[in-house]
Amino acid sequence: MGKIQLLSDTLASQVAAGEVVERPASVVKELIENSIDAGARNIEMRVRRGGISSIQIADDGCGMDKTDALMSLERHATSKLRESSDLESILTMGFRGEALPSIASVSKFRLTTRETNALEGTEILINGGKLISVKEAGEAPGTQIEARSLFYNMPARRKFLRTENTEFSHIEHQVRVHAIAHPRIRFLLVHNERTTFHLPATESLFERVRGLVGNELAMRLLEIRKQERNGIKISGFIGQPGVSRSNRSLQMIFLNRRPVEGAMLQYALREGYHTALMKGQQAVTFLFLEMDPRKVDVNVHPAKREVRFHDGNTLKSMVADVVAETLEQRESPSPNRVRETPAPEELSVSFEVSEVEDLRQESLIPELEQQALRKDWSPLLATDALPEPAAVAPEEAIEQPDEELIEAPPEPVATQVPKAKDFRILGVIGKLYVIMENTQGLVLMDQHAAHERILFEQMRSRMETEGVPTQSLLMPVTIEMTPKDFDLVREHVGTLQKLGIGAEVFGANTLKIDSLPTFVSESDSNRFINDVLEELPKDTGRMSSVRLGEDMVATTVCRHAVKANDDLHPKELEKLLEDLLDCELPFCCPHGRPTLVQISFKELEKKFGRVV
Repeated sequence: MGKIQLLSDTLASQVAAGEVVERPASVVKELIENSIDAGARNIEMRVRRGGISSIQIADDGCGMDKTDALMSLERHATSKLRESSDLESILTMGFRGEALPSIASVSKFRLTTRETNALEGTEILINGGKLISVKEAGEAPGTQIEARSLFYNMPARRKFLRTENTEFSHIEHQVRVHAIAHPRIRFLLVHNERTTFHLPATESLFERVRGLVGNELAMRLLEIRKQERNGIKISGFIGQPGVSRSNRSLQMIFLNRRPVEGAMLQYALREGYHTALMKGQQAVTFLFLEMDPRKVDVNVHPAKREVRFHDGNTLKSMVADVVAETLEQRESPSPNRVRETPAPEELSVSFEVSEVEDLRQESLIPELEQQALRKDWSPLLATDALPEPAAVAPEEAIEQPDEELIEAPPEPVATQVPKAKDFRILGVIGKLYVIMENTQGLVLMDQHAAHERILFEQMRSRMETEGVPTQSLLMPVTIEMTPKDFDLVREHVGTLQKLGIGAEVFGANTLKIDSLPTFVSESDSNRFINDVLEELPKDTGRMSSVRLGEDMVATTVCRHAVKANDDLHPKELEKLLEDLLDCELPFCCPHGRPTLVQISFKELEKKFGRVV
């Protein structure tokens, strides 16, 4: 007898379900996507014990007749594809016909559905992939699905489920993501008979975001004005400089309203934020991308989280450019700046195809010091050894068919770039924080972070216009690398030389370094080279050679910036503020920490109990 045998239908279904249904949140994701594809305008979810006990979802979509209801439970049965060419232009959320049969094979499953104009509906019961009954039912129009005792027939998978709270947090994240992608749909989520959130339908994307992340964080978002380049449209919101999270829970990217992930898009965000984002922190983004579906492949991941682009470099460069341009609007850190924004347009099938020694000798820092001295900044650049200031943590971010707009959004209000005259300096506390007042309330300035930003931009500007001064190494350094990394570096040897790194090919998979920029000390040389080589694969096309060495530049200016205990005269404080506001990104230091913090009069009134 042969060793190879066909699996039974039940076992084959359970094996296939392992790719689609990883945990309760996977069930919620698939069912929400089906409801969206069905044209639902109301989606209600009721979950028990983190979805392990039961998941119920009801929508008011188009519903199904008896024949379609039964067919929907057959593997690879779908209404969204007819021929192979349809895979080239997918606009629906689902398309494989795997979700419902996969869920039904690992749970006690109940489906009831009724078309809008039908007199009666259909109820189907399935236990572990086995059909129990099919009968008529009198449900409301739309579809209702219940999946109980998830993985009851797969103990090996069930024992890997996490705690109830952990599983529910994944469910909540899935609902949040889809609720932001579709603000025109009403979402209700109930866990253990307690309402987690109830989001009414809205025409404003900003209102939907505010309803999910809270007013304080929402008011610290910058709007990306909708624009189109090379057939790609981009819009949404991103966090101001200094607004970040330790994880990607609020880093949401949507392609044609489908939530997507990918290293390429994360590289683009990091490059766009540049020095406005602290290392180890993740940007807060609600980014909407629209492009011809023929230029993207969504059928490359079992859970459809990752996609593949026909021209990824163009998209990566555009995302980085748009994010950088939005941050460089240099808007004041006002808490009342974001205007209401209409929800993203519904998509139609048609598209327009269209980062030695202590800087003695010839480094840039002494030149900057001389320039600063000519500006009567001598106390700002004192060379006495002073203790480094404690790290200043950034402000915590608060955790957590086309329709006509109900009301046209207001015209965007012209934003005035803040000037030094807009602030009144009151004093300094802790020999570090400058207290100021403006029309919106109290403003605090970190003098060390502010001076870091000023010196950083001055040094970067000189490097870009006058070139990078270099120093020869007494003993050249050789670096061996993998063939893949070596091929990448070999393509960028010219870029490395522009940065002041004397690099040349030295045998198979080996690179020789015989000179480095003067701002790199001998003790830091290996770290500097490794950091630069690590950044090369992230090149978005907009990255200059100077950009690759900016981490070391930021560290260098940190050593020469005003320290926490430096006493500054009022005129020096005024000059510090004036030069800070002349910077491209005045609201954060090169490490991404905030330079200015606004505390509104409303916040002060709350602190003193004047308002509730």
